[in-house]
Amino acid sequence: MKIAVLKETTDGEQRVSATPETAKKFIALGAEVAVEAGAGATASIDDEAYRAAGATIGDRASVLAGAGIILGVQGPDPASLAGAAPGAWLVAGLNPFGERARVDAYASAGLEALAMEFMPRITRAQSMDILSSQSNLSGYKAVLDAAAEYGRAFPMMMTAAGTVSAAKVFVMGVGVAGLQAIATARRLGAQVSATDVRSATKEQIQSLGAKPIFVENVAGIEGEGSGGYAGEMSDEYKAAQAELVSAHIAKQDIVITTALIPGRAAPRLVSDAQIATMRAGSVIVDLAVEQGGNVEGAVAGEVVTVHGVKIVGHRNVPSRLAADTSALFARNLYNFLSTFWDKEKGMPVLDEEIGDAVRLTQGGKVVNPRLLS
Repeated sequence: MKIAVLKETTDGEQRVSATPETAKKFIALGAEVAVEAGAGATASIDDEAYRAAGATIGDRASVLAGAGIILGVQGPDPASLAGAAPGAWLVAGLNPFGERARVDAYASAGLEALAMEFMPRITRAQSMDILSSQSNLSGYKAVLDAAAEYGRAFPMMMTAAGTVSAAKVFVMGVGVAGLQAIATARRLGAQVSATDVRSATKEQIQSLGAKPIFVENVAGIEGEGSGGYAGEMSDEYKAAQAELVSAHIAKQDIVITTALIPGRAAPRLVSDAQIATMRAGSVIVDLAVEQGGNVEGAVAGEVVTVHGVKIVGHRNVPSRLAADTSALFARNLYNFLSTFWDKEKGMPVLDEEIGDAVRLTQGGKVVNPRLLS
């Protein structure tokens, strides 16, 4: 089985889907690994490191030739996969809802597209979950981006010239990214609070030393929503939460928003009117900006100033830590494929639970129920 590792071509994408570590492990399984020249350069991995691990280096055409599995971080342009064998697996983050036409093109090309972001959130698939591994570092980076834009210190400092107050950080959305943002802001010495529509996250917030800010008089979601995400809330809850947040956000220096709903536009959490209540020099980091944004006025790929408040809307935040996020992403892909590796057949054989969840296309058709409903 030949495994092809592609160089990413999406603007701003600096990650790579395999590292010398995972290439060596694939080879130990009996696979041949071919890496497109320069694939790891933006993640601080040179071609020689792949060669030392046992991989071969070539141009895209030679890497794709005869490959049974094609690895990527983001879904490649279907036209760039000319020469790929029909039936080859394409394993990457494919953004199935946002790039449906591309998924259709993979089907027409006869590729079996496997979307890693559709990995079910079950215990045995945790090590394969690209959304969690990438979100973890996104939450960390969001705090660093906020600190870089914030014109004041994060921790309280007592000096001979007087005391510097600790920054007040408010995290909205307590999934993987939100929890890491809380932990990072706490490590930097900030005074941290957080909120979520899922009541079960209150204990998680407290365990990290932050203050939970929750609507008390209207029922939220007691546990997790579908797939570990929050779902849509009632209008009554939304109104109560907006009132609570408005009173709290006016006192904050930093706000970090992380709320996403798969397949839908990001929920609006912070309005222009709320931004206007924050003091000049405050910072908001919107990690959901590429899916429509949690913050009114956020612009994807830009840092804008509204009412004296900086709104940070960096695209592809995981790519801003390319070396570490690549290492984690590559391990997710290796964990996925190696778990199902059949030594006799020399290739992975997927089961129904995980295989049917991630498989988008097969036999020239789109087959995933989430795209057909």
